[in-house]
Amino acid sequence: MDFGVTGKLGGYYLAEQYRKNAAGKSGGVSFAELAAAKATEQSDVSGMSFKDMWQARFPGAYYHTMDAYKIPQGAWQRYDFPHEKFFSDKVDESILNWKPSGAEPKLTDASVQSRIDSTLGKKAIVVPPALEEKMKNDPALAQQVMAKVESFIMKDQATLPPGRIYSCVVVLDENGEIAHAAGSSGGGNISGPTEEEQRQFEAEQAAKKKRREEYARLNEESALKRRLMEQEADERYYQTSMTKKAVSIAAYEAAGILK
Repeated sequence: MDFGVTGKLGGYYLAEQYRKNAAGKSGGVSFAELAAAKATEQSDVSGMSFKDMWQARFPGAYYHTMDAYKIPQGAWQRYDFPHEKFFSDKVDESILNWKPSGAEPKLTDASVQSRIDSTLGKKAIVVPPALEEKMKNDPALAQQVMAKVESFIMKDQATLPPGRIYSCVVVLDENGEIAHAAGSSGGGNISGPTEEEQRQFEAEQAAKKKRREEYARLNEESALKRRLMEQEADERYYQTSMTKKAVSIAAYEAAGILK
């Protein structure tokens, strides 16, 4: 006898379980389970918005709509940038124009550690209005972006020592790419880190920073490439138009129309 969840009822069940955070899983349902529901009953899952998928996968996670991808990478990476503001129900858009007021503090500074501690266990995502509109009209795009974000978070969290409490904020650009991200962790180590653990932590932070910089560089190169391609297309169109115009004028002159 087959006790598998199949057919229309199965699709509805899995989609509902995704929405309700599947009893017994503290971290929410993985996107793979959403894909299973999608394969079983397309209509039940495609009706979920990106916000629904995000908050079902990460219960209690914050969702914001603004163009935070425009925040300069140099500002975003500073230890005094107010990342903690994204871990609240509302974020003032003045954060988009944040400027440092002095020298960058060290990671070990009490003010930095206090702000990190206030975000432990929380997650947030920031979606540009243009991307949100695209995903409303294209459920497949929303699912692709969700899978990408989940994979990024899982890989980032997997680098932590066991027992650490993880938090992160992810910022998307208008194409659904990850423009900025900031992850932190704490707790789970009452006696404090050993020198070796501290060195490992610092090395991991340096590696993460390098990956973020490389990701930002690739995004910038991709955007530049798109602009150049658009410019070349415009130039080709202009040249083609001018050629056609010249041919037309020559034809009219040959026919004696423009004499």
